Amino acid sequence: MEFFCYHRDRPGSMPLRDELLEAHWSYMDGYAAEMIARGPTLAGLGDDDPATGSVHVLDLPDAAAARAFAFDEPGYQAGVYRDVLLRRWRNVLGRTMWDFPGGRTGGNRYLVLGLGSGEPADLTPPPAGDDLIAYGPLLSDDGTAWLGTAALLRAPDRAGARSVLTAERYADVEVHDWCFGGRPT
Repeated sequence: MEFFCYHRDRPGSMPLRDELLEAHWSYMDGYAAEMIARGPTLAGLGDDDPATGSVHVLDLPDAAAARAFAFDEPGYQAGVYRDVLLRRWRNVLGRTMWDFPGGRTGGNRYLVLGLGSGEPADLTPPPAGDDLIAYGPLLSDDGTAWLGTAALLRAPDRAGARSVLTAERYADVEVHDWCFGGRPT
């Protein structure tokens, strides 16, 4: 089962986040085989912009394992995050971010979250497929109800990133600056 997890930072928590960076990476190392995508959301696209959250997309055995992943994370335990969005997810592209043909660098990267309910929208990837890093529907715990869509992508700007989803089909569409995560090489 695939899961989308987005830890949103608590305002003012950057010093604590920095202090726990090695603990966070060590924790994530334990999930390397299950990881589909990961990385921080940022206040901007500059190298020095602070983090605003942390995205992890994983293939885990069940919802209990996903909850344990989300809530045992060292930053969550220490109070870095203000909330957590945890949803079942379906990997429409069938690959990991490391398989993205565009590589780890170059171009602006974004997390686009479309939150909704009712009749599903955007179940198939849009024509911007070459710029999609990860894409799929957000689902209820039992996987039967559509609750939105999450995409990681490369785009020229926020408006271009937002256009990947059919905006009128969602209660809200969020666009966050994002970059590939993991230990620096």
